[in-house]
Amino acid sequence: MGKMVVTILSAVAQVERLLILEQTNEGRLEARAKWVKFGRKPRVDKDWVRGLREQRMKATDIAKQLNIGPSTVYKVLSEPAD
Repeated sequence: MGKMVVTILSAVAQVERLLILEQTNEGRLEARAKWVKFGRKPRVDKDWVRGLREQRMKATDIAKQLNIGPSTVYKVLSEPAD
């Protein structure tokens, strides 16, 4: 009798999980149709980083001034300008 109860509860849990996944996917598709951007907002102004680099500042100095990591500076500088 105990195994039957566990089996029924697990089946209900699986159905609930599938419903949640369906609803989140539908919401995600609706948001994309409305041109909603996903993910974190950018913390760094890329134009500012490029401007400082054009002033011949080193990447480590830019990172210290903007309170970001040097790898972030290098990443911004390696991306094509918008």
